[in-house]
Amino acid sequence: MIEGTPGSFAAQWTDSPHSRRLTRAARSDHVAKFVPPGGGLRKTAANGARYDLRVMSAIEVTTLATLGAAEIAALATVLQDCVQSGASVSFMLPMPLEKAAGYWRGLAGAVERGEVIVLAAYQGGAILGTVSLLLQQPENQPHRADVVKMLVHRAARRRGIGARLLAAVEEAARRAGKTLLVLDTASADAASVYASGGWQRVGEIPDYALWPGGGLCATTVFYKRLPPP
Repeated sequence: MIEGTPGSFAAQWTDSPHSRRLTRAARSDHVAKFVPPGGGLRKTAANGARYDLRVMSAIEVTTLATLGAAEIAALATVLQDCVQSGASVSFMLPMPLEKAAGYWRGLAGAVERGEVIVLAAYQGGAILGTVSLLLQQPENQPHRADVVKMLVHRAARRRGIGARLLAAVEEAARRAGKTLLVLDTASADAASVYASGGWQRVGEIPDYALWPGGGLCATTVFYKRLPPP
């Protein structure tokens, strides 16, 4: 489950006491590129969400090179929260933390082998959201990747974090040489976000999966073409 409005990347440099690092800031018609500290500026998106741009400027989306114990624990908290809030993302209730952690542990090897890219949205050292890119595809589909597990913790929604993650995963796919992305969602809100970001709606598959608490739900399939790197 995601919140926000997707936009394009703009590189932005920030200084730290130890090094200069390149961070990514998503731009859209609704979110400003840069806000001076203490500016207190807020924007209203088309969906009515109110974004505190000081908060937006503090969000950093990072590729996780490995999934260690700390990353797994933080990602598990986000996954557990999303399932408990009703997101249909392959899991059923009850959703104990260990069950969520097991998913990420099972993905760790694929991340190290470069078959999957996991991105995380950080603020103040805490992971607030995540998205994954499945690079490993059949040999006749080397140009394609799947976007999965787009998740934002309930406490961090309506800050544009989903938009940042969506832009980041598209850029990661482009750099990996992928020119076609595919995803599906059972969330009407998420479907609206993808459509706003230029994703093409293929159609709806009825009775595709179950909601976490039971009952059949449909899923909507989207794709997006990317320019070559």
